[in-house]
Amino acid sequence: MIRIHGDAVSAIDKVDSLYLSLVEASTRLRGRDVSLWGKASETEARTRLAWVDFPTESRKLLPVLDSLWSQFNSYDRIILSAMGGSSLAPQVIAASNNKSLIVLDSTDPNVVRRALGGDLLSTLVIVSSKSGTTIEVLSHLAIFEQALLSAGATPKDHIVIITDAHSPLDEYAKRKSIKTIHAEPNVGGRYSALSAYGLAPSALLGLDISVLLDQAQEAEKIFEGLHSPAVAVAYLLAKQSGHFISITDAGSVMPGLSDWIEQLLAESTGKGGKGILPIVVENLSSAVSGSTLSIAFEGNANLVVEGDLGSQFIFWEWVTALLCYAINVDPFNEPHVALSKTKTTSLLSQWAGSSPSVPSNYVDGDVEVFGSNQNVVTTLSELLSTIAVDDYLYIMAYLDSEMDLQIGELRNVLAQRCSSPVAFGWGPRFLHSTGQFHKGGPDMGAFLQITADPEEDIEIPGQAFTLQTLMMAQALGDAEILLGSNRKVIRLHLKNREKGISQILSAARSIS
Repeated sequence: MIRIHGDAVSAIDKVDSLYLSLVEASTRLRGRDVSLWGKASETEARTRLAWVDFPTESRKLLPVLDSLWSQFNSYDRIILSAMGGSSLAPQVIAASNNKSLIVLDSTDPNVVRRALGGDLLSTLVIVSSKSGTTIEVLSHLAIFEQALLSAGATPKDHIVIITDAHSPLDEYAKRKSIKTIHAEPNVGGRYSALSAYGLAPSALLGLDISVLLDQAQEAEKIFEGLHSPAVAVAYLLAKQSGHFISITDAGSVMPGLSDWIEQLLAESTGKGGKGILPIVVENLSSAVSGSTLSIAFEGNANLVVEGDLGSQFIFWEWVTALLCYAINVDPFNEPHVALSKTKTTSLLSQWAGSSPSVPSNYVDGDVEVFGSNQNVVTTLSELLSTIAVDDYLYIMAYLDSEMDLQIGELRNVLAQRCSSPVAFGWGPRFLHSTGQFHKGGPDMGAFLQITADPEEDIEIPGQAFTLQTLMMAQALGDAEILLGSNRKVIRLHLKNREKGISQILSAARSIS
């Protein structure tokens, strides 16, 4: 079940015209009314609303997933290659149940090489892509197929694919006789937590996914009407000033839920110059969120949303869809995410297999600087002091989220020196998440990219480009789009990862 409390609840006005319109919208959402978000959104909505019925309809998957578990329950190590909602929901489910799941949502060669370094003969690789064209996932698949063959394994015995029927990935799986689970096609990735994309990996971890469906089914009984918590939270988010909220997992038993909500809200609302960007924080006392509405799942935030994991999944999907109704945006499209994918493909084609050598503005120790005005600043400290004063700062770390974890401290340091929110994302994961808000949301923001060379690059079988070239195309392509939208972008490239990160942190701490 879902229960909301906190001082923000006192701002709910159940006779406000917006609140009453959301009450009506909740009934229309239950009926899967495709006109809810306006005429222009109807076509998209017709193929994206299946999630409303997942608490009951996904029970049809139970026999399929039981059979899948019976076939693949002998593996000691499970890797999930997926992006966006296809990776974040299974990651939350695994962590909340103390299950080990290696989530591969990076093109950093260091990250992929570490995943390849385990015992492949005892490894199951789950490859998940709704479209069947996700470039990161297809690259991982090609690399792992070759590695399994080199290890003396038969790839089809170690790979499970989750995709829509008749997608390019599905057709490939048929040719290779790889076990495939077909997901409900009428849903987008970020609303797919209770579909095969969220549930099949969980079943392969040995979890009873019917528990999640039971929780969601019980919770959704109160999502319509005057006293709906989903209506109440959508109302609060729509009425709050500004474009930012803070959200934390601290004190909860659902690690990673904030990251899943961050993607759901930012990618759904961030378009047409509108939107809300959740700033994921470690705890409520963190300064990185600036002055924002705080949300938590336990404790004393402005808004506390209590409930088990299945309830949280379906609740936030309802909240997001209703919020998009309130602010008049299409909750299901993602035009700027698609634009980033197109730009990446275009650069890879232009580069003909290897990333070009781009002259830096200047070099400061182990850090090369791109995109700043070299006539104004010549040191990292000066540079960071200028970028940390905008309306919000987003740090984009195209690095290793495990071995380069120390770079995450940068936002805490910069947040102490400015009053605006400072957000952080690992690339290219955030491109499938907050990236839509960065480019399609309100005309604001400064962006600090951090890139680096790998210890050793990885060839992608069947492709003319390597993983490092792919990652650089994703970073530079996104920067081009941001610059084209009049956003401020600076890139720091680490010649040595460890030394470069230490140097950046030292420069940030020296800002007066």
